[in-house]
Formats: sequence, C-alpha cells, structure tokens
Amino acid sequence: MHDEELDLFLQEMAGVKRFTADAVADPNGEHSPSLAQQARRKAAEQDMEYDPNYLSMEYVDLVAPDEVMAYKKDGVQDGVYKNLRLGKYQMDATLNLLGKTLVEARAALFSFIAECHQRGIRTLLIHHGMGRDSKPHPAILKSYCFKWLPQIPEVLACHTALKPHGGYAATYVLLQKNAEQKRENRERHQKK
Repeated sequence: MHDEELDLFLQEMAGVKRFTADAVADPNGEHSPSLAQQARRKAAEQDMEYDPNYLSMEYVDLVAPDEVMAYKKDGVQDGVYKNLRLGKYQMDATLNLLGKTLVEARAALFSFIAECHQRGIRTLLIHHGMGRDSKPHPAILKSYCFKWLPQIPEVLACHTALKPHGGYAATYVLLQKNAEQKRENRERHQKK
C-alpha cells in the first residue's frame, strides 16, 4: 500500500520543477540582504516613526488666489461666526507662513494652533498669502491651509480676513476653549 501512495505522489509531482532562490545564503544559513534591500528597510522604518502631526499632505483641491475661506463647525452660534467673519474679535496671535515650504508651513500651523489652544488663545490670524505667482499652480499654500484648518479639532471656525488684516492673503481662526477655560465657564454658570 505504501508503494501505491508513493507512485501516486510521484505522478502528481511529475511536472514540478525545482525552485531556485534569488538570494544566496551564507554557510551559517543566515540570509544577508543586499544593499538595496537594506536601504528600503531603513526607509520603511523611518516612515513608520510616529508623527503626531495628522495634517494631510495628500491631494488638495486647488482654490483661486481670491477665493474666500468660509468654515464653521456645527454648534457655533451664527452671531459668533458673524463677528469672526467681520473681524470684530481682537486677534490674540498671528502666524506668518509666507515664504515657507509646504512641509514647514504644515509643521508651523500644527504647532502654532496646539500652543495657542493650550495657552487659551481663542482668535488667530494666519497669513498664508494669495499665491498668485506660486509654481506649479497658483495658491498652493492657501489651498493647503483651507484643507488643514478644518482637519484640526480645536478649530471651530475660520474665514478669509478683511482687507485691513490681509484680505484674501489671510484667514481668521476661532479656537475652542481649552479644558481650563471650560472648567472656569462651568463654575461661573453654576454660581448663578
């Protein structure tokens, strides 16, 4: 019976050819990767390093240099948004992104908003420029700012600034209250 199984196995394996390995193993049986494989592995490890900045550098819908930014999260009162839009709030902090690369602007915007929120600063002015002459497309930095600001959870609303504050080249931003401000607000309303 054993010979019948062996014969059957050999019939099934008749068309199979021996596999030849691409890499050569050393005498100890360990595989030594090529320099190209080592470089790919190192690049992959660097890509996997944690980056807390979640702002996307992927595809962006391009906006015109004179396009108006208008964004408001649900729950933001119309009167508050109107005052922001009309520049009626004092701008407590300003960020100038002019002349920065996209990577630099992404990092600067992310850290600036995080720091402002932590410090309790609520109204900001971001200067991103109009980008009329930016290459290869106009308004690249402005387009990314329009994409990034709504991605940030602390941003409640933003709108293109009025002419005295930079016009189409700048954006007003309203941040939510930080934990300390929320606690103070609850305490103030509980005393009434």
